[in-house]
Amino acid sequence: MIKSSLNRIEAVIKILIILILIFYSYVDVRCNVITVIEHNSVNMAVQQAQNGDTVLIRKGTYLETSIKIKSELTIIGEKGSVINAEGRGENVIEITSDNVTITGLEIQNVAVSYVSDNAAVKLIKVKNCKVSNCRIYNGFFGIYLAKSYNCKIENNDIISSGKKESSNGNGIHLWQCSNIEVANNKVSGHRDGIYFEFVKHGIIFNNLSERNVRYGLHFMFSDSCKYENNTFRHNGAGVAVMYTKCVEMTGNRFLNNWGTASYGLLLKDIKDSFIKNNIFKTNTVGIHCEGSNKILIENNEFIDNGWALRIMANCSENNFKSNNFIGNSFDLSTNSTRSDNTFSGNYWSRYKGYDLNHDGFGDIPFRPVTLFSVLVQKYEPTVILLHSLFLDLLNFAENLFPSLIPPTLVDNHPSMEKIS
Repeated sequence: MIKSSLNRIEAVIKILIILILIFYSYVDVRCNVITVIEHNSVNMAVQQAQNGDTVLIRKGTYLETSIKIKSELTIIGEKGSVINAEGRGENVIEITSDNVTITGLEIQNVAVSYVSDNAAVKLIKVKNCKVSNCRIYNGFFGIYLAKSYNCKIENNDIISSGKKESSNGNGIHLWQCSNIEVANNKVSGHRDGIYFEFVKHGIIFNNLSERNVRYGLHFMFSDSCKYENNTFRHNGAGVAVMYTKCVEMTGNRFLNNWGTASYGLLLKDIKDSFIKNNIFKTNTVGIHCEGSNKILIENNEFIDNGWALRIMANCSENNFKSNNFIGNSFDLSTNSTRSDNTFSGNYWSRYKGYDLNHDGFGDIPFRPVTLFSVLVQKYEPTVILLHSLFLDLLNFAENLFPSLIPPTLVDNHPSMEKIS
C-alpha cells in the first residue's frame, strides 16, 4: 500500500518536471541586470545583453558614442550618469529593436553634421519603445523617431544653444510615425522644438517648447493629431501647422512669439480642424490663417497681440465663435474685400455698442477690421501712425462712412462681457 502511494507521488513529480521543462523550452525567463561603472564601456554592456536584460549605468561620465541597441533592453541611468559624445561619431544611441526603454540618462555633445541627422537617441523602424526622464544637452537632434509606432517620449529635458537653423537640429523629431505620445518634455534652443512630418494619430501634451530658433512646434502632412496643454513661448516664429487635416489644438498657450515674421500660430492649408480654449498673448500675430478651411476657432483668448488674427483671402468656411479679443493693436486684418468666414458671439474690447434687450449681446454689429488695418496691410510703413491723432480721425470717419472694409466680415452678435 505504501509502495503504491510512493509510486503515484513519483509519477506526479515526473509529470511536473516534464511540464517545467516544456515551459522553459518555450519561454525565455532570463532577466539579467548588467551593471556598468565608470571607466567601463556602455556599448560593450549593451552588446553583451540579451532580450529582457537590464543595463544599469552607474554615476559617472562615459566618453562614448555610436551605441547600437539591437535587443529588447531596459537601459537605466543612475542619477549623475552622463554619456558624453564629445562631438564625435553619429548617433549617440541608435535603437533598432522593439520594446526598448531608456530612462534616467544624461547625454551630451552630439556631433553636428550638415549631411546626416545625428541624434542623442534615434529610433528607427521600432514599436513599443519609451524614452523618459533623460537630459540631453547640446544634442544636434535630441530624440529622433523614423518609421516607428506605439512609442512614448516623456519627461525629458532637451536643451541646446544653437543660434542658426543650418547648424541646429530639432529637439523632438518624428518622421513617418504613428501613435506616438510626446508628453511633459521641456525643449529649448533647437531649430524646431518639436517637429512632425507624415505622422498619424500623434498626441502632444503638457510640453514646454521655448526659445527655439524657428518654431516651437512645426508639423506638416500629419493628420488626426492632438495638441493639448502645451506652452510655446519666445520662439523665433511661434508654431506652424501646414498641409494637414483633422487637427485638434486645445488648452495651449502661445506666448511672446515676437518678431518681424513671427506668429503665435501659422495655419497653412489646414482643414476640418478645431482650435479651442487656447491663449494667444503678446505675439506679433496671434493666428495667421492662409489657404485654410472649415476650422472651428472657439473659446480662445487673444490678448495684447500686434494682430490677433490675419485671415487671407483664400480662407473660407471658418467659424470664429465665443472668443475674447482684448487689447490687441489690431483685432483682425485681411487682404480681401469679402469674407466667407463667420464671426459670432465674440467679445471685443473695442466694441462700443449697447444692449437694450439685456440678452448679453450687442444690439448693433461689430466690424473688427478697421480702415487703418487695411492701410497697414497694403502699406506696412503706415503702422508708425498707430496711436496717433490721425488714427482717431480716421476711425471716426470710417464709422460715419464705411466703404473700404469688407462688408461681410462682421460679428452680428458681439458679446457685451468677457467670456469666461
